[in-house]
Amino acid sequence: MNQLDGLKVHSLVVADTGDFASIEKYKPRDATTNPSLILKAAGMPAYEGVVTQALRTAAEKDGGSGAALLDASLDRLAVAFGAEILKIVPGRVSTEVDARLSFDTAGTVEKARRLISLYDEMGIDRERVLIKIASTWEGIQAAAQLRADGIHCNLTLLFSFAQAVACAEAEVQLISPFVGRILDWHKKSTGRDSYPAAEDPGVVSVTSIYEYYKKFEYATEVMGASFRNTGEILQLAGCDLLTISPALLEEMQATEGDVPRQLTKECSAASDHEKISLDEKAFRWMHNSDAMATEKLAEGIRAFAADTLKLEALITERLAVGSGA
Repeated sequence: MNQLDGLKVHSLVVADTGDFASIEKYKPRDATTNPSLILKAAGMPAYEGVVTQALRTAAEKDGGSGAALLDASLDRLAVAFGAEILKIVPGRVSTEVDARLSFDTAGTVEKARRLISLYDEMGIDRERVLIKIASTWEGIQAAAQLRADGIHCNLTLLFSFAQAVACAEAEVQLISPFVGRILDWHKKSTGRDSYPAAEDPGVVSVTSIYEYYKKFEYATEVMGASFRNTGEILQLAGCDLLTISPALLEEMQATEGDVPRQLTKECSAASDHEKISLDEKAFRWMHNSDAMATEKLAEGIRAFAADTLKLEALITERLAVGSGA
């Protein structure tokens, strides 16, 4: 058995890509996208038809011009990629809300409802869609409101225990703690070149969150994300879900070996976690006290916003060509 098949025994494997060919190759249960992945895929010749159809639909069904048409085109494009991915995976796809709404609860709720309405328009069951939102206090509150509407959310850019606790208390569907970016920060901060998998700061963080959730029987799913190497992935075997890039999926598929389960409900029950509760003031102080999490959350929001701007530029150019300008 190769490592990828062995991992699938313990955890649901999710493809972290917008590339349909990679999704078909590795046969994950779910798939996740973000502005960076959509930007990369939209610039590939293989997806020319998807992009063209999405922009045509925005022009025909949403109308308008300028900023309004651009906004509609972004939404249509994100949902178009999501819909194509759902033709391949048997489970769910994550579609991300504009990162520039990360501190706007009402704006996030409005955008999420818009994205779900587009999936509804295409006849896609909302149970197969996760709306991806940054794990700010405002984003978590938006997710709580959306849950009441029957809209499920994936809280992303999660780096701190405070974020994880607040998400659990808001009863969000799923969280995506970023393993590799946590490792990046600690390597830079300490000057170390590497960590053993069991001591990897990102692995330690996700393990702690998993144990906390299982010990106190929170229903929120934990999906480890943003991996730098297969050692991190294997050390988290047993986590509810793991979203993995095509390069690491390929490496695991090509490597033979057993994959023992590392995270279990039994070990979680025996952990020394104590239950805590966070209001907004306590959340902001606890999150702010974690320098790594504070820096990486801000950095991640800026990076996704920057790629959204690049995607807007690509769409603007395409719309101009389509209009004959």
